[in-house]
Order: sequence, then structure tokens, then C-alpha cells
Amino acid sequence: METRPASISTLARALGMSRTTVSDALRGKGRVSAATIRRVRHVARSLGYKPNPLVAQVLGSINRARGVAFHGTLAVVDIHEPDHPHGPFPRELVAGARARAAEMGFSIAEFVVGPDRLTWGRLDSILQSRGAHGIIVLPAWFAADLSNLDWSRYAGLYTDYVTTGPELHSVCPDHYESMLSLLRRLQDRGYRRPGLILQRQRDERIRHRQSGAFCAFQTRHGRDEIVPPLITRETPEFSTEFEPWFRRHRPDVLLSHFPAMREWARACAPVPAPDLVLLNTLDRSYPCAALDLQPRVIGARAAELVVGQILRNELGVPAWPSRTSVEARWVEGPTVRPASDVKPARTPARA
Repeated sequence: METRPASISTLARALGMSRTTVSDALRGKGRVSAATIRRVRHVARSLGYKPNPLVAQVLGSINRARGVAFHGTLAVVDIHEPDHPHGPFPRELVAGARARAAEMGFSIAEFVVGPDRLTWGRLDSILQSRGAHGIIVLPAWFAADLSNLDWSRYAGLYTDYVTTGPELHSVCPDHYESMLSLLRRLQDRGYRRPGLILQRQRDERIRHRQSGAFCAFQTRHGRDEIVPPLITRETPEFSTEFEPWFRRHRPDVLLSHFPAMREWARACAPVPAPDLVLLNTLDRSYPCAALDLQPRVIGARAAELVVGQILRNELGVPAWPSRTSVEARWVEGPTVRPASDVKPARTPARA
């Protein structure tokens, strides 16, 4: 049966002491003998007591200035990848985290770890000096290695899918359900041959959730001629990759992160140019239909989850990491048929 973690009250009852004496002994302050300190700390270890750093900071703030609101600090860590600069998504995520953290009485401090930036060891020293106990790690292009930090002092969360270790709680876009919802919407608008264009590394980083949902939906709906996804190493090459694929399969709507795909399709005349949906509104360079991955919502949820861990004194690598996913929001645009243009299906007349 699960038991609640030991508290100062638990220790006081077990030792037959007052809560004040136990608290002073644990902190090594006040008029407490060395023998009492040793006894209290021994019982604390045996009962699995762990101090809550946020409670200690709150009490310290109250003692320093009655009536002054406490403001904790959450660290937001960006992993520097020199050859793969990060786009606007992390910036939007930080904006959402900052706004939500402020509502809960926390500030956000940003750090960059990696080549020619902070080391994980230096970051650890800074966070300890600032009394920060919560860390939000921003998405990286490649599986993030988070093993060079002593996580026992921190509540941590990763805002993407995969790390090389340790595995933390995470919050990220729900790419699988978002793709299914998008395909259902396009089907309702009369599209029958959607074509998906993805960068290989991006698809692998999210564990094939977009391409997997795409293929599963097409198979489920029994399409006779499924347009196979075009998965490319980098941005697609027009003449060697896109044009042959497009001319052979003739999709009626393109799903992609690349706005240029619509102009490329028009250059393949006389094949009819398809419509276009961008898989991230932040990729738009002109008005078009797109998916809003809601990075500010993800950032806000990340702040809530980390603060919750701190309040529950859940520091360290979780025994059972969980994932919170946020479904993308559809954004209308002139590059797809409006829903009003779709003719309703005729129902048979009753005899």
C-alpha cells in the first residue's frame, strides 16, 4: 500500500519532540545539541524524509519580509546545436511558460547549454546559487542527452519526445492525433489523395507519429491507390525527389512543413496544382491553411507540471515518466477548399 512521505510532523511524533526542535535540528540551527541533531537526522533518514525546498524558501521569504509575495525561479534550458539552429517554436514555448509561471508566482530564467555555452556542471552551480529547483528543457533536433546533470535536486520536464537519458516527464504536441484529425477534416472536404512530405530526421525525432498516423488513416479507409509519403533527408530536391513523386502520384492536397511545395507543384504543369496545408503555422510565409501546434499552451502546461512537482516535493528522475500531449488547432486558410464548398451527401428517398 502506498504511504505518504514523512513530514516534520511525522518525525516529531516518532521522536516525541516538538516540530520546532525537529526543524531546527534538521537545519542545524537554533539551540539544539549535537546529539539531538544526530538523532533527528538518523530517524529522518530511516523514515525517508526529504525536505521540500519550496516550503523552505517560502518560509524564509515570509521571515525576511512579512507580506512580500514569494517568487520562485524556473530554469528554461535550451540545448545549443550549432549546425541545427532552432526556429521560432521554442521562443513561443518560452513565452507561454513565462506567462503561466508569473501567474503562479514564479519567474523564468533562460540558459543555453552546449558547445561554446554553459556546461551542465556550470548550470548546476548557477541553479543551486539561485535556489531554482525546476527545469524545463526545450526541444532539440536530436535526442537530448540530459545525463550530465544531478537531477536529484530538481523537478525536470522535457518539451519533446526522446532523450538519451534520463527519461523525464514530458509535454509535447500530439502529432498522431493531430494528423488523424487533419485527414478527417480534409476527407470531409472532398480530398481523396493527400500527399505527405516530411524531413526524415524530423519524422524520426517524433517517432514517426505523423507518418504513422497518415499511413494508418489511409489503410483504414481502404484507399485503392494510397499516395506514399515523401520522406527526404533534408529539404526535398525538386528535380530528383519532388517532381518524380508528384507526377507519379498526383496528390490533390499537400501536407508539409515547406511553403515552397505549392509553387513547386505549379511548376509541374500540366499536372493540376494541389491545395496545401502546412503542418506548423510558424512555417507560413504567406496566408495558407495550417496546423497551430500551440507552443504557448505547451509552455504553459510545462510550467504548471514543473511547479506541481516542486509543490509535491517530487524531485529527481521519476520512476514512472508520463507524457502530456496537446493536440494541434486547425487554422483556416485560402489554400484549401472551404467547408461550405463541400456538397452534402445525398440520402436515399424513403419509399
